Amino acid sequence: MIKFLLVWNTVSFFLMGYDKKQSRNRGQRIPEKVLLGFSLLGGGIGAFLGSRVFHHKTKKTAFRIILPIGLLVSAVVFIYVLIQ
Repeated sequence: MIKFLLVWNTVSFFLMGYDKKQSRNRGQRIPEKVLLGFSLLGGGIGAFLGSRVFHHKTKKTAFRIILPIGLLVSAVVFIYVLIQ
């Protein structure tokens, strides 16, 4: 389970970077629902860090609210998995 969470968070991190790159290049973007979904479904740490590292979606209200919630959910899941 811990490997899955690590991969999921890594994917979430890189999705934020990819979407930022597409934003700059005016390419096909990743829907916000997908980015937020990855965050809430266990990838909150990666999505939150990706948002900060790539300076992406930092001013959008939905991301300012949901990414910290996803971060908290991910942290709780990681702790739960580690103590089992």
